[in-house]
Amino acid sequence: MSQERVQANEHELEQGTLHKKLRPRHITFMAMGGVIGTGIFKGSYETISIAGPGIVISYILAGLLLLIVMGAIAEMAMVYPNRNMKDFIREAFGERLSFIIGWLYCFMWLTVCVIEVLAAGSFLQYWLPDAPLWLLTLGCAALVLGINMLSVSGFGEAEFWLAGIKIGIIIVFIVLGVLFLSGVWSVEGTGGLHNLVDYGGFLPNGWTAIIAALLVVMFSYGGSELIGLTLTETQDVDKVLPKVVKSFILRVILFYTLPILVICSLIPWNQLNSESSPFVQVLASTGMQGSAHVMNFILVTAVLSAANSGIYGATRMLYSMAASGEASPYLARTTKRGVPMNSLKLCAAVLIGGAILAYLFQDGLFRFLMAVPGFVVLLVWISICLSQLKLRRSYPVQPSFRVWGFPYITILAVVSLTVIAVLFLFDRQNMLSIGVCLVFLLFLYLWSLVKFKGHGGR
Repeated sequence: MSQERVQANEHELEQGTLHKKLRPRHITFMAMGGVIGTGIFKGSYETISIAGPGIVISYILAGLLLLIVMGAIAEMAMVYPNRNMKDFIREAFGERLSFIIGWLYCFMWLTVCVIEVLAAGSFLQYWLPDAPLWLLTLGCAALVLGINMLSVSGFGEAEFWLAGIKIGIIIVFIVLGVLFLSGVWSVEGTGGLHNLVDYGGFLPNGWTAIIAALLVVMFSYGGSELIGLTLTETQDVDKVLPKVVKSFILRVILFYTLPILVICSLIPWNQLNSESSPFVQVLASTGMQGSAHVMNFILVTAVLSAANSGIYGATRMLYSMAASGEASPYLARTTKRGVPMNSLKLCAAVLIGGAILAYLFQDGLFRFLMAVPGFVVLLVWISICLSQLKLRRSYPVQPSFRVWGFPYITILAVVSLTVIAVLFLFDRQNMLSIGVCLVFLLFLYLWSLVKFKGHGGR
């Protein structure tokens, strides 16, 4: 390659910026792509086994907390245009907390990406049993990294269709469930609404199980705040965001609660097993030909979509941190298409390394990683709500969209999220994972003390 070409490429990276090319449908489906993945298609078994059919209450409660968090993001976006979620935290509490939360958020998304890409590789082995897992995993990683190299509008369009496929199938699953339960489509081996109460009642393990299940549900809902990172690449944020938030929350709650009600109605909750997705088990119980292949395709699409959104979240957070001096300026360089390429390269290195480690340690590392995103999501959501509580007193302009019931509703969210985080600390199954998170958090805090020494505590 000539010296001139090298310099041209370097110039392209230095001069590029993020582009405002995302449309409302892109934003909604990108956030939903991050939310609807392993958490619902595989994690629903774990939540149902904890709380039984009453697990829908956990999803509704978490959805209400999510509504408050997303409302806070939308409100602050009205006041501080052209800024993202991390910028709001910096405005409220200064560089140190913004720095810590930013790196925690990157850590969370990279962990999620490793989980999702590894899961995609394992699902592909259903069709390619002789193919090594590491090869399929790296192939999936290459695919989602390639999609993230597209222009932001091209990426948004690709994620729109990836997320749209799994959303469409969830709708089909719900419709099929209604047909089975109503008797319009009579199939032997399926249950009925009585299954919701016949096996120990609607709350077989009591109300404490509803609270305990919130630990897993938070992992499922994690990624919703991705909307807060799309703000700098979206036109007319003040008009678009409130509508997107309202429609997004409703869809997320419905797409989690309705399928779970269908699952628990068609199969007794205590007869599900961990060997396959509850969705696959329901379709298999109907005897529908080819249903396992269809559902496996959905699972692959679902986890790839979630990984796709995760890489977007990690690269944009790295870009934001580099642009504000909280990370190397190298990570702030973008291409002419608006892609933060160097941040993407870092994500690629971590993703590939993580996938190899996950393959070497197999299920042990997979279970270890699963607890990390849920705990970090709690810290991020608490920071967002606290930022709104502090900034509301000194808004330079009055936003057209305001969170209802402020400050009481936001305080309630902070208290609730804090209680869930404390419960996380005492969960024996996840002590090692949470311990690693706390050590990393302490490291970031000490790093911030050194990095921002002399900044007046901020």
